[in-house]
Amino acid sequence: MQKNNNWHKETAMIHEGYNSKEHQGSLAVPLYQTATYVFDSAEQGERRFAGEESGNIYSRLGNPTVGVLEERIARMEEGSAGLAFTSGMAAVSAVLVHVTKANDHVLCSRGIYGCTFGLLKIMQEKYSITHDLISMATEEEIEKAVKPETVCIYVETPINPTMELVDLQAVVNVAKRHGLKVIVDNTFCSPYIQTPLTFGVDFVLHSATKYLNGHGDVIAGLLVGKDQEEIATIRSTVQKDYGGVISPFDAWLLLRGIKTLPVRMDRHSANAKILFDYLKKQPKVEEVFYPFDDRHSQYEIAKKQMKMGGGLISFTIKGGKKEAQQLLNKLELVKLAVSLGDAETLMQHPATMTHSGIPKAEREKMGVTDSLLRLSVGLEHMDDVIADLEQALHSI
Repeated sequence: MQKNNNWHKETAMIHEGYNSKEHQGSLAVPLYQTATYVFDSAEQGERRFAGEESGNIYSRLGNPTVGVLEERIARMEEGSAGLAFTSGMAAVSAVLVHVTKANDHVLCSRGIYGCTFGLLKIMQEKYSITHDLISMATEEEIEKAVKPETVCIYVETPINPTMELVDLQAVVNVAKRHGLKVIVDNTFCSPYIQTPLTFGVDFVLHSATKYLNGHGDVIAGLLVGKDQEEIATIRSTVQKDYGGVISPFDAWLLLRGIKTLPVRMDRHSANAKILFDYLKKQPKVEEVFYPFDDRHSQYEIAKKQMKMGGGLISFTIKGGKKEAQQLLNKLELVKLAVSLGDAETLMQHPATMTHSGIPKAEREKMGVTDSLLRLSVGLEHMDDVIADLEQALHSI
């Protein structure tokens, strides 16, 4: 596999983990669409199953196309090794199963994805693994929330969908004092904008469906760790036996998407800044939440750990669910859809969509109110998107 630690990130996203000379000169990474592999002898098969010889066995255990993707994401996140999964939630599940056991405690940022919240609820009901959601506004607050049974701190930053930030260095400082693992969902930023492992985080994960793929045609998850042996353990235990392994074709599509990640993120971020400036002037918009708002109380944290603002904006409108849905129903160019990171601009209503599985009282503590809308800014010309938002806002 081709590797050069001196490459800039933009170069590594195109070349890392692949050497065309090893694949008959193919410029593109070949798609190894196979379930199993032929051994030269029974003895070779025995050696491979015993771990005495490297090589392919069965695509749930390893695949050349998937292997390139895993090397590439590890380099992008500045980690030691990576794993590819069937979905972002498969990656979340794998790492939480790995770090916890019955009766443990997980400390979480107060805003998390609805399905992550659902997973934590299942873990509590079935295995008595409890969790607390806190704002993590200060080191002192995090410190006070640590319990004797706490084993890890799970963080989204920016938080979905409120765009609140968590100071990664503060989290790591507390975790080190207590011997806790730190897991960060980096989906909203992508490794082009933020690399949590460089702050001392243990694991970074992605819903690769979003920015890493960028074309709305793959469901996938990725996990990167700073400890190669620990990632190997997750591969040989949780991933192997739970079976949430990405298909070679989806890995191939992801590799294609990642090649353009830097130019896409530059455009997403530039477009988001244009829409942020537009929305904050609209009389029917109450508040706009964007990490690179220089008047935001957490702007200094954003500058410290993010390269740019990213492509996501959340905002509240004057009114409630009725007005929010009325605005959504009037959209024409902007698509009414969940997910994010696509070329198309997407908008959704978290309280009744992505976060609807969270009890209302808990949602509102997170800041997910009925008036909140989440906007994933696409790659279109922003004059056209603004024109569509203008007519939709006029309808409420």
